[in-house]
Amino acid sequence: MELDKYTASLRTDLLAAAALGDEHTRQTAEALGKTAEASARLMLLTALSDFAAEVSNDLDGHTVTVRLDGTQAHADVRRDSPVPGLHDGDPAEPVTEDYPTMDDVSGEVRRVTLRLVEQIKERAEDAANNSGVSLNSWLSQAVQGALRDQMRKDRGWNN
Repeated sequence: MELDKYTASLRTDLLAAAALGDEHTRQTAEALGKTAEASARLMLLTALSDFAAEVSNDLDGHTVTVRLDGTQAHADVRRDSPVPGLHDGDPAEPVTEDYPTMDDVSGEVRRVTLRLVEQIKERAEDAANNSGVSLNSWLSQAVQGALRDQMRKDRGWNN
């Protein structure tokens, strides 16, 4: 995952906000933008690492790690338990497996209408508030999580 596309977005937004100001304001925003990019990159990497740790806790027999290569963040999925029947009891070496992730999904965002019973909607709003995100973001994350679970089930990870 290229982190620069995310950090550049922050810088672009800062410059766009400062464009309404005078030359001094624009120069200040440019300097802040350069500094903010490095901080945002570190923040993104920390968030990705924390997320990988959470995912690892939920995956039986697999560990997810994030490593940085320049401005690229890479997720590694490693099997940390023996592969059944591989060497008749010999532990298997950890292997990196390439699985498609939700990050691989691209394209236009499409609008959907979802009708929920009032009690479920209220519980979803509470969960979104507790997570510090909008209801729309929370629902999107819930759908992505359900799709990940389905992908995991299809691969036999939940045996």
